[in-house]
Amino acid sequence: MIPTYNEKENIADLINKILSLKIKNLHIVVVDDNSPDGTWRIVQDISKKKKNVHLMLRKTKRGRGYAGKDGFVYCLKHNADVIIEMDADMSHDPKYIPLMLKELNTADLVLGSRKVKGSKEIGRGIIRRTITYFANLYIRVLLGLKVKDCNSGYRCVKREVLEKINPEKLESKGPAIIQEV
Repeated sequence: MIPTYNEKENIADLINKILSLKIKNLHIVVVDDNSPDGTWRIVQDISKKKKNVHLMLRKTKRGRGYAGKDGFVYCLKHNADVIIEMDADMSHDPKYIPLMLKELNTADLVLGSRKVKGSKEIGRGIIRRTITYFANLYIRVLLGLKVKDCNSGYRCVKREVLEKINPEKLESKGPAIIQEV
């Protein structure tokens, strides 16, 4: 599930990289907020050729939180056993998807983290990295979490976990959906 807004420069490449992984029963749903740059048109064209690529074009209640919620609900309604969420800006490398799926053998949720040894933060300036650092610190202390990257939008979750979260009841309108989930 890929929420998008103005990602025409990246979306076709990202979709092709994901499809090249040759994962059995893979479906990609792009949840686009009616991007003025035509991201949704690119996805629509791809979906005409690739039956496992789907477009959810949203014209009302736009925003990252609403897109995430609607995307999760879509995945559950279409019987997804596993849901992987990732950004379209190429900050999440699809090459890790097979590893994330493998890790679900011993976990219910797998996070792609920018905070583990050897990781890189692509396209994130000092101000954004500083905000992320303090947001992570606050969330970890407040909730007592051992997770290093509470702001990661690159995650892989089993269906039953997402059902317990019940995405229809999520309240975040914007990026805070990541922490809410």
